[in-house]
Amino acid sequence: IIFCGPRCLIPIMAQQNKPEIGIAGQEVILKCTDIPHDKRVTWKYDKALIRSFEDTHLRGKLIFSKGKAAMTDRSEINSNSKHLRVLDLRLSDAGTYICESGSHRVSISLHVFKLTISYDGHFLSNEVPELTLMQNSSHTLPDLSITLFNSNNNIVRPTISEKTRQKYILKLKQLEATDSGTWMCHVQSASPLINQNISFDVKVLGFQNTDLERKYATADSTVILSWHLNFRKIKWKEGFTGQLIWKQQESATAYELLDFNVTARGEQHETKKSSRFQFEIRKPESTIELKLPKVHFNHSGQYQCQLAYNRRYVQSKIELVVMKVSANPAGPLPRGAEMTLTCQVSSPLPSNAHLRWERVNGTQMDIKKSKQNEVKVEVNVSAAGLWNCHLIEENDKKISLNYHVEEAPVWIIYVVIGASIGGGVLVFGLACLCIISGISWQRRRQRAKRMAQARQYLLENKTCQCQQ
Repeated sequence: IIFCGPRCLIPIMAQQNKPEIGIAGQEVILKCTDIPHDKRVTWKYDKALIRSFEDTHLRGKLIFSKGKAAMTDRSEINSNSKHLRVLDLRLSDAGTYICESGSHRVSISLHVFKLTISYDGHFLSNEVPELTLMQNSSHTLPDLSITLFNSNNNIVRPTISEKTRQKYILKLKQLEATDSGTWMCHVQSASPLINQNISFDVKVLGFQNTDLERKYATADSTVILSWHLNFRKIKWKEGFTGQLIWKQQESATAYELLDFNVTARGEQHETKKSSRFQFEIRKPESTIELKLPKVHFNHSGQYQCQLAYNRRYVQSKIELVVMKVSANPAGPLPRGAEMTLTCQVSSPLPSNAHLRWERVNGTQMDIKKSKQNEVKVEVNVSAAGLWNCHLIEENDKKISLNYHVEEAPVWIIYVVIGASIGGGVLVFGLACLCIISGISWQRRRQRAKRMAQARQYLLENKTCQCQQ
């Protein structure tokens, strides 16, 4: 294939002295020039009568007659110019057309191209179109040079999966939603001279979002997830359906949050499917929008919007990453004590992102970063102050959370010390009480043992006196 320069438009209008070009599905006008108005004109296709016309001024009549050629019912003769107009061209209409008027005879060779595109030009994002260009003529078929221009008038370089003189099959790359519009196939040949443009429409249904995007949010904030559909922009005239599902991890169970459908007239309807957590459905035009009024750490995960058309599917994912901060132990920090601040995200970050703790108005020593693939970062704090945790991606601070470490009041310290001393005294007292109780119990036990021995002794003495 040789790719040519800028595209140029050539009207589909037959002229003499060169092959006339027709496009299947369109119309062509074959000219029969220099014919007197009062003469009878006959159009034939390979000797088969198409139509004839006669303008009789003397009788004031226009006489039309039709033959049995294959294109007869799709043709008409212009009563003024005598040109033949053939509608809804077919590949089989290629051949030699003859215009006869008395001794005047014009022979025209019609070369027909037929361009078809897979799925009738209706695609989903990431699908690969296949173009088939066929040609037919009464003469030897030329070797064609083909150039494709997309809707932005940029050259597209396809791959050839099949090539014969009659048929060329071209495969393009995966389409994006922005590829919708009118494309141009430019066909050239040196012999016979052909320089023809064939336009065709491409409609790509999909999302104006990327296939996968990541959204960061802080715990307890309001989050809105949006998928912008392009069906109105490209004037998509077919109905399709879709659904929104959520799963916390790639291998986790998926939950359907809502499903929706769009009619051929562009009417959009949504139905809520899950009550697993609180969310709202918002309905901007051509948009699927999900609102989480108060996002929780366990709301993180993959939110996937999927479109379905003719058992074909396309999807777009938003990965929601939630960040939270906590302290251990929680509450005010007593003087001389330590506290551990933890900043954590719900899922691993990409390689170009990290977490960073930093103290407001602090020094370089008060900064701590997470390592690659870490989902949390901890910092030990021994003094009051304001700490910020930032989620940074490629030097851009995406989200931040702060934690204010408060110093415990002095009276609380005394209370803690007093409680500690009191607790110690209480423990000591309980220990002493236990020891005294144990000694007393031991003495009672020994006394009871001695009394039992005395009773036994007395009983033995009485027995001896009776025997005497």
